[in-house]
Amino acid sequence: EAYDLGQRFTKMVRERQHESLLPWLEDVARSKIDALTGFANGIKQDLAAVTNALSLPWSNGQTEGQVNRLKLIKRQMYGRANFDLLRRRVLARQIRC
Repeated sequence: EAYDLGQRFTKMVRERQHESLLPWLEDVARSKIDALTGFANGIKQDLAAVTNALSLPWSNGQTEGQVNRLKLIKRQMYGRANFDLLRRRVLARQIRC
């Protein structure tokens, strides 16, 4: 049952089937599988955002990638340089793109 619910969720996300979300949440609640129930409760807490993520064509993946890149650069430079070098490394990367 857990496998079936997991596969349904994966298909729902990949195919962006927002109309399948509420029936899936109801099926998870009936299943009494603790791990999935906890996951579903987390989804219910921010249901509007999850529904929008499944139904809207936009993504914040590019933004998250840039934030991750900046954090990596900062971690690599920790204790080694000042803000000026950080600024040059970040801006130099953007110029080359």
